[in-house]
Amino acid sequence: MPELPEVETVRLGLEPVLVGNRFASVEQRRKDLRFPFPLNFAKRLSGRKVEALDRRAKYLLARLDDGEVLVMHLGMTGRFSIDRANGEKLEPGRFYDEATIAPAHEHVVFHMGDGAAVRYADARRFGYMDLIRQSGLNEHALFKGLGIEPLSEEFTPEWLANRLKGKATSIKAALLDQRLIAGLGNIYASEALHRAKISPYRLAGTIPTKSGKPMPKTIALVKSIKAVLGAAIKAGGSSLRDYRSAEGRPGRFQYSFKVYGQEGKPCRGKGCSGTVCRIVQNGRSTFYCPNCQK
Repeated sequence: MPELPEVETVRLGLEPVLVGNRFASVEQRRKDLRFPFPLNFAKRLSGRKVEALDRRAKYLLARLDDGEVLVMHLGMTGRFSIDRANGEKLEPGRFYDEATIAPAHEHVVFHMGDGAAVRYADARRFGYMDLIRQSGLNEHALFKGLGIEPLSEEFTPEWLANRLKGKATSIKAALLDQRLIAGLGNIYASEALHRAKISPYRLAGTIPTKSGKPMPKTIALVKSIKAVLGAAIKAGGSSLRDYRSAEGRPGRFQYSFKVYGQEGKPCRGKGCSGTVCRIVQNGRSTFYCPNCQK
């Protein structure tokens, strides 16, 4: 499933096509994706202008001029492609598999006022779209429980230390809790823990002091999370499975993985002679180096 950097890469690719443009018409080719489309979906979008395109966690938010927000989630295999008015075809990122989009899997087409078309395909149909009033967005079930944005200024060692105080779960599980940190997924949690030299087995409550104050590992972890996400966005995300960026370029961050998918290989940490191991935590693969991550 695309994580925060991949969704942000897609947002950056779609932004110049959608923002300031209007939906001339919308083709809705089925009644549902993971969930049913909202009532009168195509009709409610037609004629509306996109004033901004934001991201919250792994959601894309197209803010419309009538006060509604088009909420889009890629699920596992959701992909956008763009047909520009000049005939140029673009496709927003891609993962290891270079599967083509079958016409049968193209479920929504947004025909824009300038002649461009934005197409949404989803082979497994785990993605979804909804229309939500902006005034009630933060209280909506999809967003009400979401945690802090890890790239925000508010995400500091002090904030994290306070939230991890007394937690008896593993630090890896804590990082994947979307109620704590929004958008951080399995790949980047493993990579951030390696950069911070923290074992995924370590209890979350041992990262800060008992009173909830930051310690060196808290500071290192926040710095590593921001760094790894920033580097991944700069690289266009990680090309795993079906993810594609809006420009059709595969992400390149997978070539920078230190531990993810590197089981049995030498640790790439500076001065480390360890070997990367794979374990399973809460049903998810975790990759780490037991030699330098403590």
